[in-house]
Amino acid sequence: MKKLLNTFALVFLAAPLSAATPSIHGDYLEARTADVWTGPCFANGEVNLDGQEAILAWRVSEGEWDGMDLAGLSVAAVVIANATLGDPHAEPLPARSMLLVDEAASEGQRAALASLARYLGGELLDTVVSQRAVPIAFEVDGARARLAVGEASAGAEVARLETRPLGVHDTHCGNEIIYYPPLTDTVEATPAATLVHTFNGDAGDGPTGGLGKTWSSPDKRSAFVGRFAI
Repeated sequence: MKKLLNTFALVFLAAPLSAATPSIHGDYLEARTADVWTGPCFANGEVNLDGQEAILAWRVSEGEWDGMDLAGLSVAAVVIANATLGDPHAEPLPARSMLLVDEAASEGQRAALASLARYLGGELLDTVVSQRAVPIAFEVDGARARLAVGEASAGAEVARLETRPLGVHDTHCGNEIIYYPPLTDTVEATPAATLVHTFNGDAGDGPTGGLGKTWSSPDKRSAFVGRFAI
């Protein structure tokens, strides 16, 4: 838990999870409802008010997990915590989460995607209240990324993220740093601005229950775009 809350580092070292050749690797995207690249004054204004929610996503470029080839497939997690994620003075766990696995995957691949997400998400994904197979579109070009989960044309879009690179106009106080590091281990994670960040709910709470919350948190310095490798 202390590793998750090690948030006030002035320098973020994005290191691979393993020095060995990775067995599976791909793209990573994360967005929260609080700024992650910011100054202390702005962060203090959001703590305990924002930042309890996050969307995490992984797209496998190459590799196997649990004996399944997952190349080209994606998985996302929607997280709601008990406090601002990264606040060292509060306890955000246990968090509740929802797993969204690629509809294009087979049953075996869906199980492997869920297992991979739980491994990479660690304690954040200990309490998964629901899991769904949905269409996932995931594109990354530098700090520009786009994630669409569900079918917008059918009125069933579950979540959407769109990011852009940070620029000089994103500096508000001159003391901006990576105030909150990524929620999971990453390689070369870059902070980015969030153009779109929405969670529209799980469209039916069913017997497993739902997260019971939706949000829209655009136009913030609240995202990371990077890679994962294990």
